Amino acid sequence: MSDAPSPDEAHELVSRLRVIEEQPLAARADAYAALHDELAQQLESAPPR
Repeated sequence: MSDAPSPDEAHELVSRLRVIEEQPLAARADAYAALHDELAQQLESAPPR
């Protein structure tokens, strides 16, 4: 089993990052913080290896 994201997951992340980068700095900071929290939650809820 691979730990790599699927092509769809990778595309979704890249799309989200592009949207974030187009925002003003303050909004961008909030969006990156929210994305960080979401990704951290996914990592923490993943089954241990």
